[in-house]
Amino acid sequence: KKPCKSTSASLQGSAGTVVKMAFQQVGEQFCQHYYSTFDSNRQGLGPLYGDQSMMTFEGEQFQGAPNIVQKLASLPFQRVQHQIVKADCQPTPGDGVMIFVTGNLIVDDNANPLKFAQVFALQKGPTGNYYCHNDMFRLNIG
Repeated sequence: KKPCKSTSASLQGSAGTVVKMAFQQVGEQFCQHYYSTFDSNRQGLGPLYGDQSMMTFEGEQFQGAPNIVQKLASLPFQRVQHQIVKADCQPTPGDGVMIFVTGNLIVDDNANPLKFAQVFALQKGPTGNYYCHNDMFRLNIG
């Protein structure tokens, strides 16, 4: 599997020094963990969402980890592999991270991968760990 690839993210500090931002690392690590878990065990995605998390999947909305995981686990394929083309990350207020992912989806060994786009908004939970508060997924068809 390809690791999450992303563009270089650095900001000019007040002293003119270039600082590599932690949000980039958080975003990349989240992508790797999310997609490897999705591809191997969709039921295992529950801890990555919270009670108030919302997912929009092809226009359908689901709220709360149990409902989100139920939807993902019910998708009509046996095998899936995500190939990340790009993962762009930005910091958001409150130490959050916004991630915009584009990539290919190989479903049940189909020779023609599907193109997809997905956006994650990560927030810090009470323990300081990041979780996915918002998730939007679309296939790019047509």
